[in-house]
Amino acid sequence: MKVLIIEDEPALRASIQEYLEHQGYICELAADFPQAIDKVNEFDYDCIVADIGLPKGNGLDVVKELKLLESRAGIIIISAKDSLEDKLSGLELGADDYLTKPFHLSELNARINAILRRKNFDGNTTVNFSEITIKPASKTVLVHNKPITLTGKEYQLLLYFIANQHRVVTKSALAGHLWGDEYDQAGSYDFIYTHIKNLRKKMLEAGGEDYIKTVYGTGYRFG
Repeated sequence: MKVLIIEDEPALRASIQEYLEHQGYICELAADFPQAIDKVNEFDYDCIVADIGLPKGNGLDVVKELKLLESRAGIIIISAKDSLEDKLSGLELGADDYLTKPFHLSELNARINAILRRKNFDGNTTVNFSEITIKPASKTVLVHNKPITLTGKEYQLLLYFIANQHRVVTKSALAGHLWGDEYDQAGSYDFIYTHIKNLRKKMLEAGGEDYIKTVYGTGYRFG
């Protein structure tokens, strides 16, 4: 899953990024309000962690922008102030949660997981699609109740497909979701074809159906 971290303190920003990437998230960064606005207008995210106090702007205005864009991202506001007014303002604008600094990174991770389960999988701790079962807490995938071994990218790809089942997902959206800022937008998408080919092969070998359908000239549909 893809997370945008909007935080002006370099040390905290780096700590959050390192911790979340270790948990398997793709992280992108914004250090001030203009960077944050550029990011949310250009890319889609599963969750956004936004500090209220930002250079050149305010994190609450980022939340407003996200709602104008009708973004489906989960939003967690973080602030150095334990202010009831800020908390209520953020939640009323459409944020999903609020954390006061300092906080444990494990708590931030737990709250991100809870938001993603609620938004993408109706709050379930287990994700089910026909014969496929995914347990995000342990990153376990089962087909017909038998575990299969996926690489990190294959796992993220499957989870993203199921979260967006029956929707057409473009190749550029897949690349951005799986690699974030690291992928070359001008390059080929051969790496996507390779991961999809390998994921499809493993699912079929486990007795699963081929749910990944190519939408020619656009991308893929799952389901």
